[in-house]
Amino acid sequence: MAKIDREAFGEANGEPVELFSLTNDGGMIARITNYGGILTELHVPDNEGKTADVVLGFDSLEPYLARHPYFGAIVGRFANRIADGSFTLDGEVYKLDRNEGKNHLHGGRKGFDKAVWSAEPVEDAEGVSLRLSLLSPDGDEGYPGDLQVTATYALSNDNGLGLKFVATTNRPTVVNLVNHSYWNLGGHGSGNILEHWLRIDAERFTVTGRGDIPTGEIKPVLRTPYDFTVDKRIGRDAERLGEEVGGFDMNFVVNGEAGTLRPAAILRDPRSGRVMEVHTTAPGMQFYSGFKLNRSLFGKGGVPYGPGAGLCLETQHFPDSPNRPDFPSTVLRPGETYFHETLYRFSSHPAML
Repeated sequence: MAKIDREAFGEANGEPVELFSLTNDGGMIARITNYGGILTELHVPDNEGKTADVVLGFDSLEPYLARHPYFGAIVGRFANRIADGSFTLDGEVYKLDRNEGKNHLHGGRKGFDKAVWSAEPVEDAEGVSLRLSLLSPDGDEGYPGDLQVTATYALSNDNGLGLKFVATTNRPTVVNLVNHSYWNLGGHGSGNILEHWLRIDAERFTVTGRGDIPTGEIKPVLRTPYDFTVDKRIGRDAERLGEEVGGFDMNFVVNGEAGTLRPAAILRDPRSGRVMEVHTTAPGMQFYSGFKLNRSLFGKGGVPYGPGAGLCLETQHFPDSPNRPDFPSTVLRPGETYFHETLYRFSSHPAML
């Protein structure tokens, strides 16, 4: 039966940290800690009913407190990159932490991924949920305004994992909240994801230049390695990107109307038969193939995570939007409500290999 369990998970920033285990009627399990809102485990059945943990992460809190590439975390206030660590809003220039070269990445050195969130378990007829809350004060990492954030993970009985973000502010600010899970549908220690098949519901992508900052050009994916408009093995075109890139790390413009929940991607593992559908209200999605992982981090069970051990499908606003008035706006003003929903729906099909 659907249930929520909670246990002590350590201490961070002088505050107790907990680990919450959400189980649905079918036995699917999601484990989430209120440190960084991190999805630490997600156990999903294959076509024979055998479950595997399909997200990268660690067995204990301590490695999450050290440097890692945002495994499973909620990142903000602004996910992805802001050029030169600054933006102008209503005529005022705001300076942010430059934590990736000269640019700002994923909210700074102490973003939402390093905060201890308040947590409230919820159970209803649809499944089980965990509601996380955080107050980011005015000036936090250089951002203006007190920002009140709620993030709700919901595990439904039809094997869906939903995540809804809601935020309000008392001063004009910018917001872009993202879950940064690394997915491997074969299981977190099963090898790389180059044999996974991926379809992305996007006919355009935002071209990037130095420092992975968008140039402002939005280009069709047609006749480029970024064309995932039909199911394609991820490794097929990776070599076309060249040694300088070495893998995929690009924001796609999701088809359809932003603000409505619509398909963004389908990921399939041909060996296990697991399928993950991604739906979002966001205008974009970053596909990162995990090529920068270098086996220096040892995950759950002591598994070393090498290149392509997992991939990210980060539903989001476009990178550097605060400096790009032609991109969909990320400005949030008093009296307005920021809302972002992502739904991951899991199923299976007969194995292809």
